Amino acid sequence: MARAQGARAQMALAFETTYGTSPTSGYTKMPFATASLGAEQPLLSNELLGYGRDPLAPIKDAVTADGTVVVPIDAEAFGLWLKAAFGDPVTTGTGPYTHVFSSGNWSLPSFSIETGLPEVPSYALYGGCMLDKIGWSMARSGLLTASMDIVAQGETLATTSGAGTLTPVDLIRFGHFNGSVTRNGTDIGNIVSAELNYANNLDRVETIRADGKIEGADPSIAALTGKIDVRFADTTLLTQAISGTSCALEFGYALPSGESLTVSVPRVFLPRPRREIQGPQGVQMSFDWQAAQQESGDPMVSVTLVNARESY
Repeated sequence: MARAQGARAQMALAFETTYGTSPTSGYTKMPFATASLGAEQPLLSNELLGYGRDPLAPIKDAVTADGTVVVPIDAEAFGLWLKAAFGDPVTTGTGPYTHVFSSGNWSLPSFSIETGLPEVPSYALYGGCMLDKIGWSMARSGLLTASMDIVAQGETLATTSGAGTLTPVDLIRFGHFNGSVTRNGTDIGNIVSAELNYANNLDRVETIRADGKIEGADPSIAALTGKIDVRFADTTLLTQAISGTSCALEFGYALPSGESLTVSVPRVFLPRPRREIQGPQGVQMSFDWQAAQQESGDPMVSVTLVNARESY
């Protein structure tokens, strides 16, 4: 009897034409590190009295399908996640291609994900998926991955794959070594780490249905927040935080082969932090920043991905 192993697990993704209707072809084989995406249905304890001390059978509650997928930040497949988070990009160039994803879209695409354990075999298809949150951390070393929080309409289990022949991606990973952070176009010195978190703040439409699925997930007011930890060497950031003015932050990765990923946040506000001295070691300060739309009404954030892929 075969036992399931994560090493043999597969993930496929395809965008839907109609919310909740999973495509039968056009799936891309997605690289991933971990996945908690799944459906669960809790049991409600029976509250009725008069049948003795032993309880009656429990009652099934509503089904919830969601979870987190951890993926590598790479030059091609990551663009599919960016499309799920922001919508269709504006693509220019003739190779390499420049794809610009921007916040502010009222309508976001839905997609289907199939996770498979072929040795059992067991395949789970999640239709009506919407990306709720995307985030990652920047550091000096380690593997560079991002977390995707997904809300799905429901789960369908099968013993065979329904994704058909998968389209592979050219896996070219970015690493922490390729990263940079700038403020108003100038490198921020003494930065130790950084975090970025974008949220669509999806509103689940939990209507009454015979199949127990949700009706949809509507995006509400978005949020882009993060954190930067710096060694305290000058008062530039502290002065900005005290004055309440904004700055432009840019987080980027670039490979010698020409691929790049740039997150541009034109209007960032910094809170006034504590300046703590915790011992003889260097003094660090943490700024939990928040982004806002530009005064002209232009997008709060734009993500530019340069690669060899013609379109998303």
